[in-house]
Amino acid sequence: MSTFVLVHGAWYGGWCWAHVARQLRDAGHEVYTPTLSGLGEHAGPGAAKVDLRTHVGDVAKSLIEHDLEDVVLVGHSYAGLVVREVADTLSDRVRELVLVDAWAGADGESLDSLAPAFFKDWIDSATTDGLIAVPPASSVGVVDPELAAWVEARLRPQPRLTFSQPTMLRGAVDNIPCRAIVCTPGGPMPFAEIAKGFGWPIAEIESGHDVMTLAPDQLAGLLLKS
Repeated sequence: MSTFVLVHGAWYGGWCWAHVARQLRDAGHEVYTPTLSGLGEHAGPGAAKVDLRTHVGDVAKSLIEHDLEDVVLVGHSYAGLVVREVADTLSDRVRELVLVDAWAGADGESLDSLAPAFFKDWIDSATTDGLIAVPPASSVGVVDPELAAWVEARLRPQPRLTFSQPTMLRGAVDNIPCRAIVCTPGGPMPFAEIAKGFGWPIAEIESGHDVMTLAPDQLAGLLLKS
């Protein structure tokens, strides 16, 4: 059996993996779904001081404190940057990386440097006091009113520094097997192009960007192929 660590993206929390995690556990696997600092149940005063390095530390701490080894480390969206840096730092504990509709870059890049101009402009316009406002659930493909209300009630503002701070990679991550799961038909974000640029195997899933909510069964099935 495998050990999965599922890391959520911007504005979300560990709560978003509930349905996927349940299926993985039902299949006999060990699953952890940490919530990153300043988000979910950790939102509150001081969130604006949280940066990418803080989030890398959150996930690394989870692996170390639970003494996890041979981990399948999964990152959705923004967390692609987080899990790649964690894997680079703790390469002896990570068996495989899975990036789900995720951002990824080389050493020194950030979400700001990777993002299309229109998204960077929106980020800047939506930022107040160091926090990026919560976007509507429809922007990540959740259009059912009841489901959208459920998601939006749980979203929290994203610390701006997490998008601007450059990733720090030494190269160890490049020796860890990685594969990508890309949502189709896809939107304006270059997730498929990023994965192709790195040469990772790509699996497609028909879903909006919030695939954990919209297609948990299919996503769990793809993760179980690890």
